[in-house]
Amino acid sequence: MRSTLSIMLLKKSIAYNVFLGLMLLGCKSTEQNKQKTIPSSSEANTKELHSTRHNNSGAAVYDYGFDDHGHIHHKSVLEMPILPKAKDSLTQVATGIEESHILIKPISIPEFVDPNYLDIKSPVADKIVENYMTSTNKEPGGHCLSVSKGRFEQAYKEVHGHLPYEDLPDRMASKFFTPKQVFNLLYVSASEEHPEWRSLPEEYRGKGNAGAIAYAGMGTLVDASGIWSGQLRPGALMQVWRYRDDYEKVVQGVDVKKLDPYGHSFIFISYVRDDKNAIIGLRIADQGFQSYRPLVPRDYEVWWAVNLNI
Repeated sequence: MRSTLSIMLLKKSIAYNVFLGLMLLGCKSTEQNKQKTIPSSSEANTKELHSTRHNNSGAAVYDYGFDDHGHIHHKSVLEMPILPKAKDSLTQVATGIEESHILIKPISIPEFVDPNYLDIKSPVADKIVENYMTSTNKEPGGHCLSVSKGRFEQAYKEVHGHLPYEDLPDRMASKFFTPKQVFNLLYVSASEEHPEWRSLPEEYRGKGNAGAIAYAGMGTLVDASGIWSGQLRPGALMQVWRYRDDYEKVVQGVDVKKLDPYGHSFIFISYVRDDKNAIIGLRIADQGFQSYRPLVPRDYEVWWAVNLNI
């Protein structure tokens, strides 16, 4: 039986530190949008991790907090990336070239030409893209975590008839958490200094949706080299970090009150290529913060993704 001290520590970890972590790790849209945020499909699986409020209709709305995104430039300048030698893009550097004319033309998102697209079938990934392409509300506003998680859960349920939590393996459980709790904690990168966070596998911490889904055996991690060399398939989920130092601290466990990190969670839709077919950008689906233009390598220092296999 766990000691009273351990129980108190666990309560503090979940109810207090995780909430503070989400307040600081937030990526709420900076654009004013009166449309409703896409909610997570399973309130039961997220209510212990996120504070909730109710809108005028009485529906629960998850509050992940917010962050100031003003320092992330909005001008779209596509560049040819130099692939990093590191496992992720912590040393990502790009050389400047003139802005590609491809931005002037409409990007035909449904035409996926990546050679590895058909390597591994993923009905869920296909459904995520299909739902996004047919949606009349592609930029719902709100928080990136809620939107990306909601899109993943919705597609999973449409394909398999239930939420992904029912298919999580028992091996995901840690000394402190159930598989469902581990999945959610990894998904939101709920870093803290207590042993609970460090009981989760280090190789999946700080990787957000990509780490959680890969740890569940539902996909394969793709690092920055793979991302910028064309290995992503449409419907892949992505987690990025603006600064390397913040990412490394989150992985090891940190009092988030001492940080002001910036992470972003979204879904990969397609690559943007220049007239020589070289990859120069990523077309994504998020809550509207950056999905209006392609992402380029210098937007973030850390890039992670997961190709789904479910």
